[in-house]
Amino acid sequence: VPYLSAIGAFLYLANNTRPDIAFSISLLARYSSTPTKRHWNGVKHILRYLRGTSDMGLYFERYEDAKTSNLVGYSDTGYLSDPHKAISQSGYVFMYGGAAILWRSTKQTLVGTSSNHAELIALYEAGRECVWQRSLAHYVRESCRLESIEKSPTVIYEDNAACIAQIKDGYIKGDRTKHISPKFFSTHELQVEGKVDVTQIPSSQNLADLFTKALPIKVFKQLVHKIGMRHLKDISLN
Repeated sequence: VPYLSAIGAFLYLANNTRPDIAFSISLLARYSSTPTKRHWNGVKHILRYLRGTSDMGLYFERYEDAKTSNLVGYSDTGYLSDPHKAISQSGYVFMYGGAAILWRSTKQTLVGTSSNHAELIALYEAGRECVWQRSLAHYVRESCRLESIEKSPTVIYEDNAACIAQIKDGYIKGDRTKHISPKFFSTHELQVEGKVDVTQIPSSQNLADLFTKALPIKVFKQLVHKIGMRHLKDISLN
């Protein structure tokens, strides 16, 4: 199987039904022009993983409580995930009905001068996506004659306290932020408008961690379960 063909097939899965491989594919896709034996071994590893989890997919249950029926987002950054180019990895996921409905794991296009800077970039990307997701959810709920999502902000969980404080205060030109483009503080405007509510969460509970870095097997399996992925044999049809 040609390397590019394998990556293309993996990307289709990672973008549509298999968020659990999104980070791995994003990492391998960086070397599409010059793959080495190490990268081929990575492709084989993913093929074995997919074969062993061929019955796994996103499972949406019917929930009556508002907590799981609301749109919720998680944002995180893998700082300097590409140490050779000093580039970080953005990751975010949006949950609805107890399972992931949209996710991204992408290499940032700018060099983050600090972990806080990289977190602001990731949160900016998640905020833009949130605006679209809210409009889509509003249309669906309105068509079904359900309560509008516009009445309350969408919570986006973030684990960087400094980033959350800066989003709360907005862009203030100072020694710490004068080099950061003001556009990355647009999430502050969304928060003022009542569209998003950036809330701190412990790193161990941030589901977006799955999309920013390689994780220990135990942690990986826990996060995969929390974003709503289930084996078919584990689903009760009663």
